[in-house]
Amino acid sequence: MKNWGVKWKNLGGLFDVAEKEIQIGRLERLAGAPDLWEDPQAAQKVMQDITTLKGPVEQYHGLKNRRDDIWALWELGMEENDDSVQVELEAEIRELKHDIEQLQLSLMLSGEYDANNAILTLHAGAGGTEAQDWAQMLLRMYVRWAERNHYKVETLDFQDGDEAGVKSATLMISGRNAYGYLKAEKGVHRLVRISPFDANARRHTSFAAIDVMPEIDDSVEIEIRPEDLKVDTFRAGGAGGQHINKTDSAVRMTHLPTGVIVQCQNERSQIQNREQCMRLLRARLFELEQERQAAEKAEIAGDYQKIEWGSQIRSYVFHPYSMVKDHRTSFETGNVQAVMDGELDGFIEAYLKQKLM
Repeated sequence: MKNWGVKWKNLGGLFDVAEKEIQIGRLERLAGAPDLWEDPQAAQKVMQDITTLKGPVEQYHGLKNRRDDIWALWELGMEENDDSVQVELEAEIRELKHDIEQLQLSLMLSGEYDANNAILTLHAGAGGTEAQDWAQMLLRMYVRWAERNHYKVETLDFQDGDEAGVKSATLMISGRNAYGYLKAEKGVHRLVRISPFDANARRHTSFAAIDVMPEIDDSVEIEIRPEDLKVDTFRAGGAGGQHINKTDSAVRMTHLPTGVIVQCQNERSQIQNREQCMRLLRARLFELEQERQAAEKAEIAGDYQKIEWGSQIRSYVFHPYSMVKDHRTSFETGNVQAVMDGELDGFIEAYLKQKLM
């Protein structure tokens, strides 16, 4: 505990808190100018920059306040010779250390849309119930990861498996940097285990595909013409209570020029599901445009590779040994249960570090 002051000073330097606070002060003076909104685009940029800078600074000060509380608790325990505070201190320190590591990790996010909410879509691969059960396990893993990191999770679409598990699901994971972190999860995830659905207890390999897109707000121009949309309504199925099956509230949208299809059935009204579909469609069309531009740049540079869905990024082995390994970064762990409970930070950090090289 005695070296915390020095370490915290170094931490503040790492995050460049003093410089960020100077920049925030300068921008807030600009924001207070009476003629600021004469140029709405410039005004919006100023406000966005203030928000971007304030995020890590407020996080830093929040962590610093928690550090001070832990210090005060330690001093109280020392003065009163009370050993009972040790368990509480250890728990507080573990949680603080985790949150400091998350703040350090956030410094690696430099993409334009990394700070946005994430739209995560999951599809079970071929293999029936076995693959659908694997998809359900991954769905739980991402929900647990989001909960561990204090993100809000909203289910936009959910398709039950035939006998167990899930065929597909779409989640909106809301919170700062959700997309920046979860973009590391995009790809095909492979499971090797003794199948609980095989009476002969044979080993099976299953696959599920994860797609991750940033939620795009109205400041990004994505043209969607009404005449380019085919909108179908249908009766929602699966979990959702009695109401969900009584009306044709589910909505499926097809963007005719690109063939992109999105659907939403988890809201209680057709209007709400249409709004959610438009959010999904905007994100998907934005992603397609980003991929097109990236392909053009790579082709001009003479290093064009086809962008396609289906690359296997990670293997989860439950049998004959326990291991989760990311094939892009070679990061691996033998604690499979911790990973399935949402401990993905090691994989995400390794991915982001590799992208910075």
